[in-house]
Amino acid sequence: MPQARRKTPFSGKAKKQQLQTKKNKTLLLSTSPGSSGQDVIAVNYQPQRGGGRGDRNKYALKFYRESDAELQALKEDALKALNPVSEEQLEVDPRAYFPKEVSFPKRPPWNHNMTPAQLDAQEHRYFNEYTTALERSPLWKEMSYSELNLETWRQLWRVLEMCDVLLLVVDVRYCGCMFPPSLYEHITSLNKSMILVLNKIDLVPAAAVAAWKQHLTDRYPGLKVVYFTSCPGYNLRGGTSDKAGLQIRRRKGRQRMCAEGASKILEACAELVAGAVDLGPWEKKIREETGEYDDDDDEKEPRRQAETIIQKPDTTYYEHEKFKNGVLTIGCVGQPNVGKSSLLNALMGRKVVSVSKTPGHTKHFQTIYLTPQVRLCDCPGLVFPSTVPRPVQVLMGSYPIAQLRQPYTTIRFVAI
Repeated sequence: MPQARRKTPFSGKAKKQQLQTKKNKTLLLSTSPGSSGQDVIAVNYQPQRGGGRGDRNKYALKFYRESDAELQALKEDALKALNPVSEEQLEVDPRAYFPKEVSFPKRPPWNHNMTPAQLDAQEHRYFNEYTTALERSPLWKEMSYSELNLETWRQLWRVLEMCDVLLLVVDVRYCGCMFPPSLYEHITSLNKSMILVLNKIDLVPAAAVAAWKQHLTDRYPGLKVVYFTSCPGYNLRGGTSDKAGLQIRRRKGRQRMCAEGASKILEACAELVAGAVDLGPWEKKIREETGEYDDDDDEKEPRRQAETIIQKPDTTYYEHEKFKNGVLTIGCVGQPNVGKSSLLNALMGRKVVSVSKTPGHTKHFQTIYLTPQVRLCDCPGLVFPSTVPRPVQVLMGSYPIAQLRQPYTTIRFVAI
C-alpha cells in the first residue's frame, strides 16, 4: 500500500503566526496624498500566496480608520447614561442621509486617442481629487464609512455602461439608508431605467413594505419598485422558531426558483422593454418552476439551462448599444450584504453565484445568462458615500462587525 506523506515539523511559533494571520484580516495602508491625515484600512485582507498570480486584495474593501483620539472619545461616550427617546424622535428623512453635496464617483470623460496608461492615470487623478473634495466638505465629520477602492468603483462603472436596466437591491429593513438618490439621477441622465428591489421582505411587517413602495414611487417618478425574498416558505424546512423565539431558517436540499419575486421583476422588465426583447423564454422558465408549463405549447423546443459566465475583471470602456443583438442586460447593484448574489441564485433556481455572510465577498462583476435573451451582471457590493450613522452601517452589514475597533457605539445605539 502507498505510504502517506510524512508530516513535516511545524513549530508552535509558526502555528501561532498562522492563527494570527487568519484572525487579523485587516491591512493598514499608508495615508493617501492630500488626505486629512487619516489612515486607510483594507478590510478582509488576504495574505499573498507564493507563486500566485495577480493581487488577491485588488478589490478589498477600503475605509478610513478612526484616529486614536476619535476612538478614545467613542469609548468615553459609551460610559454615559442612556437617555431613551421616543420613536417619533428617531424618525429621520432618508434624503438627509444622502445630501446633494455627497455623491458617488463617476467615470471621467475620455477619448480613443488616450493610451491605457493615460486613462489609468486620469482615473487615479480624478479619484484622488474626488476623495480630497469629500474631505474638505463641511459634512466630512458626519460622513460614515464609504468605499475608497478605485478598482471596486471601476466595476460599478463597467456595469452601468453595460446594462440596459439597473436592478438596485436594498434590504427593506434599512431601505432609506441604502437608496442613494444620486445613483437614480445618474441612471436617468443616461436614459436608462432603474428597478428597485426591496429584498428580505419576509423579515418585516407587510404594512412597512407597502409603505416604503408607496413612498418611493411617489418621490421618484419612473422608478419601478418590486418585492423579493430569496427564502420563501417552500425553500425552507423545519420549525419557524426555537424555544427562545429565534427564527430557524434552514434551506432545503434543492433550491427552487422564487417564482413570485421573479414574476414581479419580469413584469417590470417587460414594461420597460416594451417588446424590444423577447422575454418569452424567461416567462416559460418561471411557469416551468411553478408547474404551470404545458409541454404541448412547444414540444419541439428543447429545454436548456441558463449559461453562467464568470468574466475576468475588465474595466475598459464599453460603448453601450441598447438591447444589442436582442439581449436585455440587467445590472445588479447594491451595498454589501443586501442579498444580491442570493437574489441571482433565487432567480436561477440553482446556485450560480457564491454567497457569504462577510461583506465584500463578491470581488468583481459576474455575467450570468438567465435565458439566451436575458443576462444579469452582478456587481460587487459598494458602500456609497453618505451620512448614515456608523452604528447603523454595522447593523445593516455594510461594515464587517469583526473589524470593529470598538463595539460600544453600536450597542449603545441599539439600547437607545
